[in-house]
Amino acid sequence: MLTRAITLPKVIVLLLVLCGVIPIPCVQRVTVAQSLSLYTPYTKISVPPGESIDYSVDVINNSGGIRNADLSVSGLPEGWLYELTSGGWSIEELSVLPREKKNISFKVRVPYKVEKGTYQFRLAARGAGSLPLTVVVSEQGSFKSEFNTDQANMEGAANSNFTFNATLRNPSGEEQVYGLRAQVPQGWNAIFRANGKQVSSVKVDPHQTQNVTIELDPPDQLGAGKYKIPVVASASGMSSNLELEVVITGSYSLELTTPTGRLSTSITAGGDEKVELLVRNTGSVPLKNVEMNSSAPVDWTVVFQPAKIDVIAPGQHAQVVATIEASGKAVAGDYVANLEARTAEKTASASLRVSVRTPLLWGWLGILIILGALGGVYYLFRKYGRR
Repeated sequence: MLTRAITLPKVIVLLLVLCGVIPIPCVQRVTVAQSLSLYTPYTKISVPPGESIDYSVDVINNSGGIRNADLSVSGLPEGWLYELTSGGWSIEELSVLPREKKNISFKVRVPYKVEKGTYQFRLAARGAGSLPLTVVVSEQGSFKSEFNTDQANMEGAANSNFTFNATLRNPSGEEQVYGLRAQVPQGWNAIFRANGKQVSSVKVDPHQTQNVTIELDPPDQLGAGKYKIPVVASASGMSSNLELEVVITGSYSLELTTPTGRLSTSITAGGDEKVELLVRNTGSVPLKNVEMNSSAPVDWTVVFQPAKIDVIAPGQHAQVVATIEASGKAVAGDYVANLEARTAEKTASASLRVSVRTPLLWGWLGILIILGALGGVYYLFRKYGRR
């Protein structure tokens, strides 16, 4: 009777198992599930686009035996990247001793181009359940950095320099080094400056901006027209384009000379001399309000007629007469008078060599003095010589 009392419950249990009332696999899964668990303190965080998240996850073995954690990630949005590492190695499976825990690094990279919103995914260890994680992307993302300028269009002569002030923003969560390049036509020169120094690249901190100055120098004889200049700032995985426009109105060029090209004359001390000058517009745009100026030796005067020219058309010239008056105290020799034609855009200068002659009267006067001195000596000799 005692044997039957002990045996009967076993038979009942066996019948229940055979009928599927007590499934043995389910009992085993429950036991395994309780033996391994995953833990991280930060299960919901907010980050900007391009951020890298490094979760520190503990794999805890609550059982009395060694357990292997087969790791996997599910529900990660398209374009998001992840990496599982431990001990400096990339891993897919981890073995944990009884009653111990192992730490793993679960890195998730949020792409630059991502919609603002909330994203959920799971880190799982087969047979141990899963760890739900939530990431809130705080703003709309893009592959492109922000490269902007308040003034993208400038106008001027071909022999002018055009300076544009731009701002470069790094939208990512990591420091970026941007290479700078301007696609200029042949003969142009482009220079980038940051923090007062000439550069070819700039470093921009996460979510920060950097001021960049772009200097464009076209060829001096470039024809009038509109010129588009694409500028590119590129870093790893990101780039941004900025299109600048330069409107060339023509070139300013001015020449000051004489009809013969000879820049020399002679003058008598205290006298004056008229010198004919030609002011030529050798550029491609009209020159307006051309003013004549001079720099001459002390006590000399230079007067221009006319002293101001209203306009000189391209390829044309204007005649100017410069009256030069030398100082009456000037001694014989060579002097230099600097002549100048100036507009708001351009200046031309010429150095005129002036040879000063002594007046003829002073020559005769000197001869008379010499003759007088000789006559006096002769008179004295005749009068006192015989004594």
